[in-house]
Amino acid sequence: MRHSLALACAMMATPLAAHDLKVVTDFPITHSLVAMVQGEHGSADLLLDRGGDPHSFQLRPSQARALADADVIFWVGEDLTPWLARALAGTETQADVVSLLAADGLTVQDFADGHGHDHDNHGHDDHGHDDHGHSHSDDAHGHDDHGHSHDDHAHGHDDHGHSHDDNAHGHDDHGHGHDDAHGHDDHGHSHDGVDPHAWMNTGNVEIWLDVIATELAEHDPDHADIYLANADAAKSEIAALADELAGILEPVGVAPLVMFHDAYGYMANQFGLNIAGTIALGDAAAPGAQRLSELRAQLDDDGAVCIFPEVNHSSRYIDTVVEGTGVRVGAELDPAGVLQEPGADLYPAVMRGIAQTIADCVSGN
Repeated sequence: MRHSLALACAMMATPLAAHDLKVVTDFPITHSLVAMVQGEHGSADLLLDRGGDPHSFQLRPSQARALADADVIFWVGEDLTPWLARALAGTETQADVVSLLAADGLTVQDFADGHGHDHDNHGHDDHGHDDHGHSHSDDAHGHDDHGHSHDDHAHGHDDHGHSHDDNAHGHDDHGHGHDDAHGHDDHGHSHDGVDPHAWMNTGNVEIWLDVIATELAEHDPDHADIYLANADAAKSEIAALADELAGILEPVGVAPLVMFHDAYGYMANQFGLNIAGTIALGDAAAPGAQRLSELRAQLDDDGAVCIFPEVNHSSRYIDTVVEGTGVRVGAELDPAGVLQEPGADLYPAVMRGIAQTIADCVSGN
């Protein structure tokens, strides 16, 4: 009895465990970067199911509840995952919603924007984005009814310059050609305006790691030093990865490449690749007969060396395009990492896999 009483007293004297930070991410790349920063101090929820399409997805009820209960939601932005924009608009959440594509300092480019061209830090000052890339939209996320008092910055983030703008992501000036509240139809985002596949440039990922660490540190100051140290270590890893990728891709030179869809422009610009064309003009759009015919003619004109299928897309389009040509068909690419094992190692594995697949095809392996 005395032993039990002593144990009970000891338990009463122990402070209650701190609230576990609930972090939600949109797709595997974001999840991987958050995992790098969290390390052993948390585990983020990943919304996109294994093998899912990041451009077109339907949340399960349990995932909608995870959004509602989240403290922080990291996503690239509605230009990549319009389904999440719609889910946030219909979800009562008090979470900080962090759009990584809104971060300052990124190298951001338009779709099919001539290789080597970028927007020079995106001009975020003109679009109301803060240093942390936060975008807590009154329009898209429906937060007015949740008591956020965004005009008064009720989150206490005044010192961090969080932007709670009416346009959600400040992209109106980029001419996305939005058809509805979020500017996306059921066929994926159109290929004008800003290309959201910004993780394909490793320099952007280094910036995102800082954004993630700063946000996590704000919500969990007890582990702030750990998050910041993890981000620094991850940035060093990504810098080394960039050197590795450059070495893998150097033999590729300017060999004309054809991809399934326009997701590789950032990698092309960073490493000097020559992407001659894409099969699909939209992320979820199936190419028609006319498009395939045009592409066959383009292959001849450009002297394309390799063409690459992609996960979640039928290879029959590839077969149709290359029939009767000498163009080599490379292995399947997975730019969003949807078939990889989720976790901190996923992003480097995705980038390394793409680079090696391209190099193998061009070299004839």
